[in-house]
Parts: sequence; structure tokens; C-alpha cells
Amino acid sequence: MVSASQLFKALADPTRLRILNLLFRGDLCVCDIVRVLRIGQSKASRHLACLRNSGLVTDRREGFWMHYCLAPAQGTLHQRVLQWLKEAGAEIPGSAADLRALQELRRRGKLCPQLPASVRGQAPQTAQAQMR
Repeated sequence: MVSASQLFKALADPTRLRILNLLFRGDLCVCDIVRVLRIGQSKASRHLACLRNSGLVTDRREGFWMHYCLAPAQGTLHQRVLQWLKEAGAEIPGSAADLRALQELRRRGKLCPQLPASVRGQAPQTAQAQMR
């Protein structure tokens, strides 16, 4: 289990909060995160590594691509953090524009082709399923 200080350190960066807010909508490839947030791949990977090390996200490799998703809660604090993120997502600066960009990529069928088709077309309600 990750310490509270590691968890809060991961939450202390606006870019990491934006990434978590996107992952509430379903699995994403790092290339999709780069496109939505308009940041470099190395910066996205650095932030994703911090989130992974804090226990907030998990990853899996599919060929050359890395796919990320929210990690299941491991303890009460982690559960409360996920609940807070779910409820406060709209208050994260830039989150509304991020979600519009993600929806546009989904609408145009431009999400990473290595994601399963069920994830590429996934509705933005997946966070609720992950909270159960």
C-alpha cells in the first residue's frame, strides 16, 4: 500500500489531476493523453509514472503502446481520493476543455487504434462503474 504522502504528492500537480479526470472516462493510451492535454510524450510519461508509483493508475503494454486506467482503490484513503476526484472533476482547471477534446477524438474515431473497440467508443460514464 502506498503512503498518504505519496498519494497527496501525486495529486499536487494540475497536469496529473487532469490525467486522472480523463481516466475516469475509461482507459487511454499515452498517445491519446498527449493529444488531449497538448503536452509532450515525455512529460505525459513522467506524470503517468508518478501516478503509477502512487498507486492511482495501472498500466499495461500492448505492443509499442502503453495503456493506462485508474487503479482499484486500495484502502479507505485511496477510496476517498477517488470519490473526491469524481465529485470535484469539473473544478480542475482545464478539465472541461480536456473532456471536450476527448469526446471529439472519440466522436471522430481518432483514439488509439490499439485500444479495444469497446473502450474507444466508451461513453463517459465509466467512472461510476469503477467506483463500485
